[in-house]
Amino acid sequence: MLIAIIGENCVGKSTLANKINQKFNGKIFSGKDYLRLEKSPTLAQEKFKLLLNDAVNGDNLIYIITEKHLSLLPENCFKIVLTAEIEVIKERFSKRMRGNLPLPVEKMLEAKHGSFDNLPCNLKLNDGYDIDAVYKKINL
Repeated sequence: MLIAIIGENCVGKSTLANKINQKFNGKIFSGKDYLRLEKSPTLAQEKFKLLLNDAVNGDNLIYIITEKHLSLLPENCFKIVLTAEIEVIKERFSKRMRGNLPLPVEKMLEAKHGSFDNLPCNLKLNDGYDIDAVYKKINL
């Protein structure tokens, strides 16, 4: 099974992936991790697309993704969109930047906020989800 966890920066995609993987027991890829599959970026992307297609009905795989790589996803994967309030995102991003959130970064986060609101998905979660309910929706 292929599970795609999609969302903005700092909404908890990696945390959710790790929680799901406690029962799912699959490989986790994030962003451009697939580049380690081959020396050539083009070959790595093609190999990764095959891996994703195979995972739809085979090996368990979780792909943590932002909008840049949505085109890599096969149609029949299980898509989870994870969201959080903009103030929560800013606070988390600030921690990544040692407590300082420069104005241009803040404006970028605000501009991207809500960009996945209308993305078709199997499950939409916001901060504070119940992991047991998530397991049931995925059939774990």
